[in-house]
Amino acid sequence: MYLLDTNIILEFLLDQEKAADVERLIRETESGDLHLTEFALYSLGVVLMRRKRHDVFLEVLQDLLVRRRVRLIRLVVSDMKAIANASRTYNLDFDDAYQYVAAEKRKLVIVSFDADFDRTPKGRKTPADIVSRSTN
Repeated sequence: MYLLDTNIILEFLLDQEKAADVERLIRETESGDLHLTEFALYSLGVVLMRRKRHDVFLEVLQDLLVRRRVRLIRLVVSDMKAIANASRTYNLDFDDAYQYVAAEKRKLVIVSFDADFDRTPKGRKTPADIVSRSTN
């Protein structure tokens, strides 16, 4: 079970260098095994609407959350202390600490291109790490 960081979805949507790996991960992972935080979803909205890609944002909602049944995770106010602690302990920005706590709370593997997670006990996997493992 995996938690997709914002940069994973943006890599695919913006057709960047590793977009094919992301697409393969999403396509080959069982429905319900992928998770996204509300924070990541809102971050996608900020980036895409800033780029005037409103329709793409709406398509992402439909494709990921409805068709592919990516599960949406929400942290609550009582989780903020854990976020602050993770930020302080592992030198993470708020967004990374939020993702880290969400993954810890749900026992998920973080999927990210952000090396900041490498400073944490959970670490991270890239889409290529996951899809190459499934073909071996």
